[in-house]
Amino acid sequence: MADLQGIADALIAGQRDEIKAKVQQAIDEGTGPETILNGGLVAGMAVVGQRFKANEIYVPEVLISARAMHAGMEMIEPLLTAAGVERIGKVVIGTVKGDLHDIGKNLVGMMLRGGGYEVVDLGTDVSAEQFADAARDSHANMIGMSALLTTTMPYMAKVVEMVKQAGLDHVRAMVGGAPVTAQFADEIGADGYAPDAASAVELAQRLGAS
Repeated sequence: MADLQGIADALIAGQRDEIKAKVQQAIDEGTGPETILNGGLVAGMAVVGQRFKANEIYVPEVLISARAMHAGMEMIEPLLTAAGVERIGKVVIGTVKGDLHDIGKNLVGMMLRGGGYEVVDLGTDVSAEQFADAARDSHANMIGMSALLTTTMPYMAKVVEMVKQAGLDHVRAMVGGAPVTAQFADEIGADGYAPDAASAVELAQRLGAS
């Protein structure tokens, strides 16, 4: 029997080498990649997300856990593909045009991957056209925009408008970042607002189910 709890515990503790060893052991024992993903990696990242949201741990600890998770994901992704396992959904993320901040955006990406989503990360200073093109080309069902500057926040409205103009009515738009609020999200026609990385995963789950 695979030590799925051990994988989750190693992820929570950010033990990258331990994750690799335990994931390899589970693979060798014949445990399916989807079981390793959901029972070990996703389960561990869910605890990390809850603790982060409750201010029990902070960004550095989340990053360490996310890197450990990434090490495990690299090992099972080829197996997931070979087994034809589909991810929950696909999210295009990026920091909007004029803004070069990426810590929050990177955290959201890591948490989404840990939540079972495929993530297309466009980086920083991303134009409305790039968001729309990436969503169409990758067949994403969501986009996530980040902004840390009050001066770049208004650009989010352009992205929402561009996605609509491109005929991507099925693509849900999530927004976040230090100066962003739920009220602002409503004003620009976004589908949802997340105050932190853990909430972004919950929001994606809600939007994907609606």
